[in-house]
Amino acid sequence: MTAARTLYRDLTLVDGTGASPVADAVIVVEGGTIVHAGPREQAPQPRPGDLEVPLGGRTVLPGFVDAHVHIGFESGKELAANNASVPRSLHAFESGDRMRRTLEAGVTSVRDLGGADAGFRAAQERGLVRGPRMNMALRLMSHTGGHADFTLPSGQNPHDCAHTGAEIADSPQEAVVATRRLVRDGADVVKVCATGGLTSPSDGPTDEGLTQEEIAAIVAETARHGGRPVAAHAQGAAGVRNAVRGGAASIEHGYLVDDEGIDLMLENGTFLVPTLSTFYFEERLHLMSQKAVDTKRALTEETYRCVSRAVERGVRVAMGTDAGISEHGRNLRELTQLVSVGLSPMAAIVAGTRDAAELVGTDDRVGTVEAGKLADLVVCDGDPLADVSLLGDPDNVKLVLQGGETVKDIRWEGGRRPGPAAPPGF
Repeated sequence: MTAARTLYRDLTLVDGTGASPVADAVIVVEGGTIVHAGPREQAPQPRPGDLEVPLGGRTVLPGFVDAHVHIGFESGKELAANNASVPRSLHAFESGDRMRRTLEAGVTSVRDLGGADAGFRAAQERGLVRGPRMNMALRLMSHTGGHADFTLPSGQNPHDCAHTGAEIADSPQEAVVATRRLVRDGADVVKVCATGGLTSPSDGPTDEGLTQEEIAAIVAETARHGGRPVAAHAQGAAGVRNAVRGGAASIEHGYLVDDEGIDLMLENGTFLVPTLSTFYFEERLHLMSQKAVDTKRALTEETYRCVSRAVERGVRVAMGTDAGISEHGRNLRELTQLVSVGLSPMAAIVAGTRDAAELVGTDDRVGTVEAGKLADLVVCDGDPLADVSLLGDPDNVKLVLQGGETVKDIRWEGGRRPGPAAPPGF
């Protein structure tokens, strides 16, 4: 017997490739996989048992990929304290809620760059928690006194425990050993701190972190173990240059990148993940240290100028929000920020779908709405190419599919589809 399919029709398709939108399109899903996406006249005819779902002219996009999140915490203060005041069981439930909010915002995959252990990835894969697929760094690597060193004035370090979110390395050899620990513990990507940061307790954005030699040693070590990309937290210009020369696949933040750094990024094909959502911070002042507030206010104008210059010169951009420093569940507000630094709405959407999937290494399965890809779909009200900010409001994200499964559906008044019960956990 031929398996039943679901035919989504009466929609406008923005497929994530950068191609022009397709009006009156049809998407056919079978067994969690897209088997057709394109004009209605080219769609296969319905078969007996197929389910047809009209979408009322709404826009359908790929599930988004957020290439920089921290599911394990809600604020920079929590990161610095390693959630030490929270029972580990409560921390797990809070993180599960953050995963759910992220998924319902339209983000079906994430790259978690530190602060959550591999159990969250396993829980999502086993269906124990509803959330985005997770590509994970597990911990942040920096030198003593660097961005990941949260030693308190008393000398105590909240990360001196089994659930630490930090790796400290002070030489190429120590960096190699730290990389081996991360590989052993199941990291998909290695996160290194090439500079300090806006929330660093002991250094700042223009301070250099791990050296070019240390980063190169990490890249070489990952190559010996099947290869894993290195993501570099780098805010100041010198740290950006060190990270790119060391072989990092992506520059996270890049707030003060200069022309020399841009030259290097273009030469090496290095991605920029600007995380400009961190500058939505006035409503989060109670979650920030005064140092972080003052530093962020001082750097805002220069950050937007530098990132705009990188965009203008053609550096490849992947969407990342730094959720955990920014707000979880409003991830797609980053698209508006990307437009503000020079991307078109279409280019911003591609940065959050195809290009982010390429950076994460999952573009063979997700990131575009094409035959053969997993049916990760986001349905929104309105035209995001005319107003990309529509996607930043989760209430405008009416329907989310992940691997063909409906994980959010608020197309009907009251938020639930009439008729059969909603899926478990809805």
